[in-house]
Amino acid sequence: GQYLAQQGLVNAEEYEKENQRFYDEYKQGTLDIYAFLKFSFRPLAEIELDTLLEIRKKFIAERILPIIPDASRALLNKHRKQNHHILIITATNLFVTEPIAKELAVDDIIATQAEFKDGRYTGEVLGTPCFQQGKVTRLNTWLNARNQTLNDSWFYSDSHNDLPLLKLVTHTVAVDPD
Repeated sequence: GQYLAQQGLVNAEEYEKENQRFYDEYKQGTLDIYAFLKFSFRPLAEIELDTLLEIRKKFIAERILPIIPDASRALLNKHRKQNHHILIITATNLFVTEPIAKELAVDDIIATQAEFKDGRYTGEVLGTPCFQQGKVTRLNTWLNARNQTLNDSWFYSDSHNDLPLLKLVTHTVAVDPD
């Protein structure tokens, strides 16, 4: 969102004020995920898809790739060598996170999905948001579809909002935790 504001595609002052309010609620564990998604998906619905794709490509190249630590790539490789199935599970929307997952060559991604109809985003959420208990719900659906379990699983998280999932996995790792 901040990148969209810097590109002049959303009102920077309004965006920053609302985003800060939602971030404060997130830190306090009181975030209304549906209200936040309505806010964060609005630019997806208002901006033409070709423009969104172009901006996303620039955003990933300029803002995301430079901050991916070599240590993160090495850790992913360590898990690959142990034949672990690597899955990103994130509350951040799939539009933003899918190219990052591809860059990191992860096996799968579960992310909050924005509804897409008739060649454009609607601004609505599709299915269960991948947040708090919703992560568990989405992961269980994914596991059941693949006849998999969380036996000997690893989960890396930075957020207390991930406690429902952290309680289920075998190995938990707090990364720059709140």
